Amino acid sequence: MQNAEQIWNLVDAKRDAFAALADRVWGMPETCYTEHRSVAEHIAELNRQGFKVTENLADIPTAVMGEAGEGGPVIAILGEYDALPGLSQEADVAEHRPIPGNGNGHGCGHNLLGSAALLAATAVKDWLAETGTPGRVRYYGCPAEEGGAAKAFMVREGAFNDVDIAITWHPNAFNEVAPALSLANTRVDFLFTGRASHAAASPHLGRSALDAVELMNVGVNYMREHMPSDARIHYAMIDGGGIAPNVVQAKARVRYSVRAPELPVMLALLERVKNVARGAALMTETQLDIQVLGAVSNLLANPPLEQAMFEAMQRLGAPEWDESEKAFAKKIQGTLAPEDLSTAYRRVGIGPKADTPLHDGVVPLGTQGVPMIGSTDVGDVSWVVPTVQAHAATYAIGTPGHSWQLTAQGKNTAAHKGMTFVAKVMAATAIDAAQNPALIQRAKADLAERTAASPYICPIPEGIPPPIAAMSLASS
Repeated sequence: MQNAEQIWNLVDAKRDAFAALADRVWGMPETCYTEHRSVAEHIAELNRQGFKVTENLADIPTAVMGEAGEGGPVIAILGEYDALPGLSQEADVAEHRPIPGNGNGHGCGHNLLGSAALLAATAVKDWLAETGTPGRVRYYGCPAEEGGAAKAFMVREGAFNDVDIAITWHPNAFNEVAPALSLANTRVDFLFTGRASHAAASPHLGRSALDAVELMNVGVNYMREHMPSDARIHYAMIDGGGIAPNVVQAKARVRYSVRAPELPVMLALLERVKNVARGAALMTETQLDIQVLGAVSNLLANPPLEQAMFEAMQRLGAPEWDESEKAFAKKIQGTLAPEDLSTAYRRVGIGPKADTPLHDGVVPLGTQGVPMIGSTDVGDVSWVVPTVQAHAATYAIGTPGHSWQLTAQGKNTAAHKGMTFVAKVMAATAIDAAQNPALIQRAKADLAERTAASPYICPIPEGIPPPIAAMSLASS
């Protein structure tokens, strides 16, 4: 790999500014499609760094793109900055201590994700200018990864049509090239409408929407014995119809998330869930409205890019942790169950290492662990653009995702080291591709082969807009 030291130095030159950006976003946690202050911080940094900025990307107010460079390949580096509800927590405190306020918290590390991705893009921009290399680098600020499927909407609107390769990362307990494992996922609201009535004096005149929701949930739970074992269905009560038990509830809403390893399987399972809902409506004589909020595809691997990223990661080597960072990570581990630690090591496929609360190595490419699979809208990008993703150690081994413990570690110096490390990995992978057209060609050929039999079809039906209003209302 040529010019690795040069690009790493360019990352180091600006790491403090981007660590500060990560900390600012940590301090203003905003959930799905409400990331107005967070995107404003990213827009301000894009302007400071000299990018050409496109706001309101794909008609999403909290999505942004910054571009720099001329000619050559288009290299996208993807960032995120959305938080989660209910995960508020003081920083650098190893006990559950929520911060007064809206209850949101960066319990998945997206404050780091966006900042490191923008740091990598900035280093690539500076390298292109210094070396005169043809090429364009784009930073995509992507909102609503947590349940909003923003990238799927962005793909549907053509935001990645002219991109040659895409690079991203996610905070993790281990340093590795991320395995391309994720579940296709649809998030759907089922709104039942019945007829209100006095629950004692005239119950026969009422038609209960809440009964419909409860019957639907029972029906779906009976499905679990008769669906693929690697599929997942979850639900949450959004509106139970009110707080008065003496009123037959006229409206009720339940939100479902349906997941499977492959998109066709997920869509077939979703139809079965819809049929259960229709049955519940029939039994209760209520009306049913099915509202798709978003959907994402499963991830596609890209071995040529994964090999290039692994070589960059190996050459760079893992961060070195100081004693205070290891001591705090050890305190965090003290709040966890033994199963949390053993599960973390099983997932990644390496043996436990005593007295190592923070990962100090690089997981070999292709290591087989026991996958613990979620969903991500990066999957949709990977169907239309050759895509590679890194994991970088930013928190103690064993820390569960979506936890207050992860929020507590989001501003630690270990987190800053991890985001700087992965910014170097992503930037080095990007300039490797910029200098090596054959790498991009191999990456594109691999994607073409994987999608030849099953071309990409957006899992979000046409005409359905991003659920910006619904998510904004839910967070208010």
